[in-house]
Amino acid sequence: MFLKTLSMALAFILLAAACCPAALAEDSSLYVKKVENLPEDFIFGMDASCVPALEKSGVKYYGFDGNETDVYKVLADNGITHIRVRIWNDPYDANGNGYGGGNCDLANAIAIGQRATQYGMKLLVNFHYSDFWADPGKQMVPKAWQGMEIEQKTEAVYQFTKESLEQLKAAGVDVGMVQIGNETNQFMCGEKIWFNIQYLMQAGAKATREVFPEALVALHFANPEKGDSYLTYAKKMDYYQVDYDVFASSYYPYWHGSLDNLTSLLTTIADTYGKKVMVMETSYAYTGADTDFTGNTIGDGSAVVKNYPYTVQGQANNLRAITDAIVNHTPAGIGVVYWEGTWISVGQNSWEENHALWEQYGSGWASSYAAPYDPYDAGKYYGGCAVDNQALFDATGHPLESLKVFRLMGQGNEIPVVADALEDVTLICDLNAELVLPETINAVMTDDSRQQIPVQWNLTDDMRQQMRDGGVAQYTITGQAGGMEARCDVSMVDYNYLTDYSFEEGGTGWVWTDLAHADELYVEDKATDSLTGSKHMHFWSAAQNSVEFTLEQTVTNLPEGKFRFAVSLMGGDAGNHEAYAYVKVDGQTVGTAPMTITSYGNWSEGIIPAFDHPAGAQVVVGVYVKCQGEGNGAWGKIDDAMLNSVK
Repeated sequence: MFLKTLSMALAFILLAAACCPAALAEDSSLYVKKVENLPEDFIFGMDASCVPALEKSGVKYYGFDGNETDVYKVLADNGITHIRVRIWNDPYDANGNGYGGGNCDLANAIAIGQRATQYGMKLLVNFHYSDFWADPGKQMVPKAWQGMEIEQKTEAVYQFTKESLEQLKAAGVDVGMVQIGNETNQFMCGEKIWFNIQYLMQAGAKATREVFPEALVALHFANPEKGDSYLTYAKKMDYYQVDYDVFASSYYPYWHGSLDNLTSLLTTIADTYGKKVMVMETSYAYTGADTDFTGNTIGDGSAVVKNYPYTVQGQANNLRAITDAIVNHTPAGIGVVYWEGTWISVGQNSWEENHALWEQYGSGWASSYAAPYDPYDAGKYYGGCAVDNQALFDATGHPLESLKVFRLMGQGNEIPVVADALEDVTLICDLNAELVLPETINAVMTDDSRQQIPVQWNLTDDMRQQMRDGGVAQYTITGQAGGMEARCDVSMVDYNYLTDYSFEEGGTGWVWTDLAHADELYVEDKATDSLTGSKHMHFWSAAQNSVEFTLEQTVTNLPEGKFRFAVSLMGGDAGNHEAYAYVKVDGQTVGTAPMTITSYGNWSEGIIPAFDHPAGAQVVVGVYVKCQGEGNGAWGKIDDAMLNSVK
């Protein structure tokens, strides 16, 4: 009797495991710390809009057993609860050629929705209300709606939303959430004022309530690092009484600030307005390499925030950290959606072969046929996938171990910790000093901790001499540590007599003098806007003629001799402006160098090539900026102030 009971119990356990893959205890090489308090109904979403176009291009997907299978089944088996799919109104030219990006029309959404529903997942419908990509940089009106007044466009949004959802419902698709607009940062469907935008949002919400009354209605915004903007968006939605359930945010850690900032903002919005909140888009690279002959948005040389190594484990650790932040630090948080984790290369042979597939099936981010509709972006840069190195499948369609993180977060998989990657080393060395490389390097462990391990550098005496004689330049030195390649980036520089030249210490030694009561003058921590390191001096002000200031440092340890001063500035919306670098010796200006403010990323360097410094004299170096502004507020960044001797 005991043996029979035991056999029945064992059979029941095996049956339960077969019916519930998420419950399987497996041997995984992925280290995953359990996310405490993870709700059973937490949304783990995956944007997988391009799959049909990729499959038409010859892409095949496989399960962890190595067998070819439906990718949506693989996603469902690994903890994905919702499939997010974008819908464009008419992503085709007059001859029926697709714009690319998956040619994501309604038919594509229905096909994906049926497959998602088949495997027990809900559809998260993402209406862009455009014929192609909609994001903070562009919100183009569909061709058929061009020239419409807001009343007509509102009715068009309502009818398009309702008819699309009715067709999804008729096809048996289980719709769990509907997103009204995509990254609508004060722009949507060609409209640029909230008074008009809110009508469109209301129309989309109304149609959703009528067709899928149980579905959640989400609004989606981007750039949470601009916290005041997020609070403004939520306030506007409340003021106009827009009907929605979820305030959703994009969060790409490369650009969007800290998780603490994100959770603080979303919690404030949830508490103030009674909304659910979630991360609607995120992703992370598992490699810095490109697999489809089209450059990637993120790579090893990208000037972005890199909180985790570009490894499979780093990808999983990033996703786990975001989930933990939404679950345990955002009380109203309901989910996290990964963006296009299935978008991989259509081939690895050549750009020419891939290009033909991208053009024919729309499996690249944009085809040349999109040029008339989107001439300034797709028309110039059409091509393949720029995020294939952020997918959760490799270039051959096999799932990465990181895909398991969705279901492992609920139970944890805290296996023995091993080294996963090495942190890069950055050194600045004076041309007249001896270059000393570190004897140890940080190994990034699979649990995201750091351990110091010995490193052996490939640096010869001849290389040392070449670097010393080569003047101001940058070098990369490689080495070995823990069986992995180590890297040290060395900048050979003239000795800089300024304190905190790139503001990494928070502006130590520098003094602002605000002459017109600007809204913002502070040290900003944002690597993408810095020349060196992650910090720089930042200024911004909304009103005209409210930007005027000096930024100075007094130098007291300068020896007698001849010196050079240089500093860099970039910004925008300056209008009529005056900006220059200057040097004062004992209170007298001995040199100035004009600078210009043009646009983001265009740095202007002010250089005073030589000035004399008598023994004992006091030197002040600085920047003067005055902007009238163009109505939207002048802004800018200051970085890399250099004071070097001149021979």
